[in-house]
Amino acid sequence: MSQATQLLNAIESGDPKAADQLLPLVYQELRRLAARKMTKEAAGHTLQPTALVHEAWLRLVGDQAPSFQNRAHFFAAAAEAMRRILVDRARQKRAARHGGGQQRVELEQVELPFPGDDDQLLAVNDALEQLAAAHPLEAEVVKLRYFVGLTHDETAEALGISVRTAKYCWAHARAWLFHEITRATG
Repeated sequence: MSQATQLLNAIESGDPKAADQLLPLVYQELRRLAARKMTKEAAGHTLQPTALVHEAWLRLVGDQAPSFQNRAHFFAAAAEAMRRILVDRARQKRAARHGGGQQRVELEQVELPFPGDDDQLLAVNDALEQLAAAHPLEAEVVKLRYFVGLTHDETAEALGISVRTAKYCWAHARAWLFHEITRATG
């Protein structure tokens, strides 16, 4: 059993120091995954990989005692947390563009909007929720590949499936999502 899995078990059993010991073990990998995801975001995106990792960490092991079966389960939960953070930020920006939270700001403080990217992220999220209801494994593959930026090999390892299955799920999910998104927007 890896040290990370042992610490995850200790966290689950209520050891308050285990989370502090786990963070240094997984931080670099979480940061690398977040950085990879952030390189795919639109120019002018204000969220930094470090902030994404920290916010995801707080959601994962915040005030409650989380339950993770193993390292793969932990990283799947981290991928889901990062996805939710990015979707929440896209919704907040979209609401602001459509009149929510208006306030006077100086021109130098204005962040230029990139409407296509947030709208696309929200459309992908809505379609992904539908995919998860019909094909949960494929939805997990999409979360790890699209939102975290894992490779096919890393996705297969995280989910405990073969690389071939991960590639098949990715191809099918992409086609399914494309169909759903174009049907919904077009």
